Amino acid sequence: MESLTTLLFKVSEHVAYITLNRPAMANAVSLELAEELEEVARECDESSSVRAVLLTGAGRIFCGGGDLKSFAAQEPIRLPTHLKRVNLFFHGAIECFARMRAPLLVAVNGNAAGGGMSLACAGDIVLANESARFTIAYTRVGLTPDASSTYYLPRIIGLRRTMELALTNRTLTAREAEAIGLVTRVVPDDQLIAQAEALASELARGPTRAYGGVKRLLYGTATNPLYEQMELENESIADMARSADAHEGINAFLAKRSPQFSGR
Repeated sequence: MESLTTLLFKVSEHVAYITLNRPAMANAVSLELAEELEEVARECDESSSVRAVLLTGAGRIFCGGGDLKSFAAQEPIRLPTHLKRVNLFFHGAIECFARMRAPLLVAVNGNAAGGGMSLACAGDIVLANESARFTIAYTRVGLTPDASSTYYLPRIIGLRRTMELALTNRTLTAREAEAIGLVTRVVPDDQLIAQAEALASELARGPTRAYGGVKRLLYGTATNPLYEQMELENESIADMARSADAHEGINAFLAKRSPQFSGR
């Protein structure tokens, strides 16, 4: 995708690498970045060769949230429409990441604020470096959260903690975020990308269809009654039993060898 101006994107060895690339602007979410993120998210979703996605930010800040300078440049009467247009694409990207079979690994390199924190919450697995900081930040400028944070955060850290963070905009250190389950693991600053790439490569060699099934089951569990969730589990495991990876996994286990999954 040579036309991208706010992102870096490549696919190598079944891993899609997405880098927010506006370091001089704290990788803030502009309309252009939202449009391009939605474009590459759909590319990852549609491509049969993509079996894991690694998302990070260029420079020392993961994502500072919405591009407030571009928001302020709008006529006040046009700002609501502009925000809705940004979120048409930004929300579309996050929905696509949740729906696709490939796991989304987010490597938070530095501050994640506002929409940046929302984007981190949307990861299936989230690594953060020691320097990472997290703040919801929306009410600090008189706005309310978007980009999925009011969906994911209460499920990840609970309603009470989410309410406190949203009302006070308290900043969490990486270790605090790890302690409450907001991030999967904290790693040293100089090891973040190496560890994230190693994990993404490991996921890309795994049973991609089964990963997608896990995501569908877990993202629906908060609203489904027990009987419905178990029926979905039943249908999902039967569907996976039709896959080449399931047969390979079972045969490899019985033969006491490592499975060679194809993603099919």
